[in-house]
Amino acid sequence: MTDTMSGLDLARKVLRTEAAAILSLVDRVDAQFERAVQLLFECQGRVIVTGMGKSGLICRKIAATLSSTGTSAWFLHPAEAIHGDLGAIRDDDVVLALSYSGETEEIIRLLEAIRRIGAKLIAMTGNPTSTLARAADVTLDCGIAGEACPMNLVPTASTTAALAMGDALAMTLSVRKGFSEEHFASLHPGGKLGRRLMRVENVMHSGESAPAVRATTPMPDVFHEMSSKRLGMTCVVSADNCLVGIITDGDLRRAMSRWPNVLGMAAGDVMTKNPITIRRDLLAVEALKIMETHKITSVVVVGDGDALQGVVQIHDLWRTQMF
Repeated sequence: MTDTMSGLDLARKVLRTEAAAILSLVDRVDAQFERAVQLLFECQGRVIVTGMGKSGLICRKIAATLSSTGTSAWFLHPAEAIHGDLGAIRDDDVVLALSYSGETEEIIRLLEAIRRIGAKLIAMTGNPTSTLARAADVTLDCGIAGEACPMNLVPTASTTAALAMGDALAMTLSVRKGFSEEHFASLHPGGKLGRRLMRVENVMHSGESAPAVRATTPMPDVFHEMSSKRLGMTCVVSADNCLVGIITDGDLRRAMSRWPNVLGMAAGDVMTKNPITIRRDLLAVEALKIMETHKITSVVVVGDGDALQGVVQIHDLWRTQMF
């Protein structure tokens, strides 16, 4: 820390310097960037991301982001590559190499081999006239005015800029590929992101666990079905298992206050017709919004012709911890 700058002032300066480094890249998203995206889009193999030191750490993140958005990508340590791991690179791959100086020895030693193998090469560097830049099929200029380090030595703003450029590549490529929420959900089945993209079909009660009675079912049997299935409701279905109504705990309370002889009635006399329904491919988070908007605790899942497929209960959605 300098004598004239407080810790807080220095921290703010670091953030401003790194923010400025990212913003300086905006005008460099040009034809070269578009060529890089096109090379990645046309890649028939994998994207091999490589870099040394701090750049290598950024490479790992870029490779992970590409993989999570539908592009097969791997990190290759350049030092390991020149000691036997070059076999990981194939002629249908694209190599994305990061070196701020463009002269990193381990990266430079890979260049001849990459050309011999026949893989395409994208360079991300702060020196567009470097050896790496001259050897690449496409060069992305990630140069910055200076590091956020007070000594202008520790890679800080430069690695932040490289990471941001990598994210820009990955996001642009994912849109070009038509990567959708469905694709994302299939690649992220675990964790909070996966739960937010869970489909209704993954959390609904179906088959024998979905409460259902006929319109002619006597009310004592309706009570039994609701009690045994423990969802606070039951569906009312036709002979061909199509939804014709529902009965909730609230419907029962209103019926008992209105009709003293409710036990002598049938489900069709008490049910609510035309209830809110959803489809099984709806996102679970959207189903939760519907229930909260309409202040209901369960919603019926139907298919074509209102065929009963299941029931979603609000407590099941809360237990998935989507938020």
